[in-house]
Amino acid sequence: MIVEDFISRIFSIGKHPSPKEEFEALALEAFEFQREHCKVYREFLDLTEKGDFHPSSVAEIPFLPIRFFKSRDILSAPASGNSIVFTSSATTGMVPSHHIVHDISVYEKSFTEGFGLFYGDSGTYNLLALLPSYLERKGSSLVYMAEKLIARAKANGAEGGFYLYNHDELLSDLKRLQAESPKQKTILLGVSFALLDFASFVAEQIPDTQERRRIFSDVVIMETGGMKGRGEELSREELHRRLANGFAGGRIDSEYGMCELLSQAYSFPVEGFAQARNVDGVFFTPPWMRVMTRDFLDSLRITVREPYSTGGLDIIDLANIYSCCFIETEDQGRVFYACNAKKSVHPPFTVDGRIKNSERRGCNMLIE
Repeated sequence: MIVEDFISRIFSIGKHPSPKEEFEALALEAFEFQREHCKVYREFLDLTEKGDFHPSSVAEIPFLPIRFFKSRDILSAPASGNSIVFTSSATTGMVPSHHIVHDISVYEKSFTEGFGLFYGDSGTYNLLALLPSYLERKGSSLVYMAEKLIARAKANGAEGGFYLYNHDELLSDLKRLQAESPKQKTILLGVSFALLDFASFVAEQIPDTQERRRIFSDVVIMETGGMKGRGEELSREELHRRLANGFAGGRIDSEYGMCELLSQAYSFPVEGFAQARNVDGVFFTPPWMRVMTRDFLDSLRITVREPYSTGGLDIIDLANIYSCCFIETEDQGRVFYACNAKKSVHPPFTVDGRIKNSERRGCNMLIE
């Protein structure tokens, strides 16, 4: 495999006349490459007796438990002097994950094009980022993404910036942006606990619901998840209810990403979809990323049941070609295999929480 050519091809999947078939072919190609070049993935395949296995479809590919990013260097190419290491946030006493990014330009292309697919050019938005705790540590892939998108916004004449706990300044800037350019869309990107705190602050400062609605009418609140021990863990439905109340019914979107992945999925209102399926928002992936469900009792078995399947979430992220494209996450959710929504090449999915007792299981313990 010529990796540079592979990277060019993955970002062209959506332009291919048969994108699902192209994705499948590239995923199988990535599997063969990483079985040979990723030492940890090869060890995992050997332990699961899949070392010499040649899958005929993506549903047969084994997924590497995400916990390996805590204890091993997951590499399909040698680390270079230009490599960047992203680390996950972790509650006290937990070991953070680390992802060695061999070529940062792949990450930049992935998040720039992925954002553009669902929202348009990031340079057309004001982008404000409320990311305390992430800004206060090194190695956050989310902060890196926000920095680049903010720089793009500023280069195109929009506004952008980071905020910690300075709620007064953030609210003042939102008011000013609404007054100066009411038709200019603004995205407020924030970690869940910080957005909840800001929503409470806004409600206290502006008791008038109509006034809050006026200020936030053209603001997209984009939560990235993450309570990280800062408060009670909330379902996405309850989180969005509280945010919508604080921001007077403003639009609430979600971003799903992690340091172990170089691509992101997004959730936003799709008329009729959520209501028809009784779900609070679904995530859509860019064409080079796909989410599937696995059996809770057999992590090597992908489940596909019409109209949707519930299980642990497995992710194929072809942008991870220099590490591992096939990740078994510790999240659970549903994949709507029968969905024909024209927002993504692949079926949309929900994230319904963490899998209980997911930290140590199966071949994880064998390798560690």
